[in-house]
Amino acid sequence: MTASSHTPSHTTRAHSFNSAAAQYAANRPSYPTALFDTIEDLAGRPLAGARVADVGAGTGIATTLLHARGADVIAVEPGDGMAVQFRRTLPEVPIVRGDGNHLPLATASLDFLTYAQSWHWTDPARSVPEALRVLRPGGALALWWNTGALDVPWLAEAAQRIDRYFGESTPANIKNVNARVVDPTGRLGLTRREVRWSRRVPVDTHLANIGSHSMFLVHGEEASTAFLAEERDHLMRAFPDGLVEEVYDVILLLATRA
Repeated sequence: MTASSHTPSHTTRAHSFNSAAAQYAANRPSYPTALFDTIEDLAGRPLAGARVADVGAGTGIATTLLHARGADVIAVEPGDGMAVQFRRTLPEVPIVRGDGNHLPLATASLDFLTYAQSWHWTDPARSVPEALRVLRPGGALALWWNTGALDVPWLAEAAQRIDRYFGESTPANIKNVNARVVDPTGRLGLTRREVRWSRRVPVDTHLANIGSHSMFLVHGEEASTAFLAEERDHLMRAFPDGLVEEVYDVILLLATRA
């Protein structure tokens, strides 16, 4: 069985999360402490007390961790559904509507500008100048993605099944993320790091996680439900205790403004 060969637009994908915000909040993975240690090390300053904007904040997964780290953080989110879920999760953190191409933020106002799983929804021709505009001298732009660790056999096999079914590469496994892809202008001077971590979750949480990705959301409920039912049967045969260990490599790209 395969899904429709129709390829939804980038804009359709970007807005697809609003219909699944609660599912996203409940099942998406978080990020490890070591990621924020690495950000601070590369930036040469702590997050605690820093003025931070988290762009494409979604339901607040990364924003929550930045806030807990002691950052003075504001969220930027374009989506209605995601913003509603964010306010339920983090009512004490301010959120403004906008995106990386048009940041509703003052010039030279930030110590850190962060994008967790969201820079690829921007147009670098606009988001790069905007990042440089809102950062203070010495401020840091940090972009990161949780990517599936495809050297783990069961994850590689699962990714292949998704790719075959949908006829396209899995967005969650963007291992080719690098400075040239992220910043074709070459203005940022990005440094790349990888941080491996894992979480052990029930099979149904894993399936709800992958089902909250844009590839599933834009292909419609019927196609996604059919695949996820087959995938559940496969995983329950492979993991009869009903638990899987999702292993991630967080790809981090960081640049400091001169």
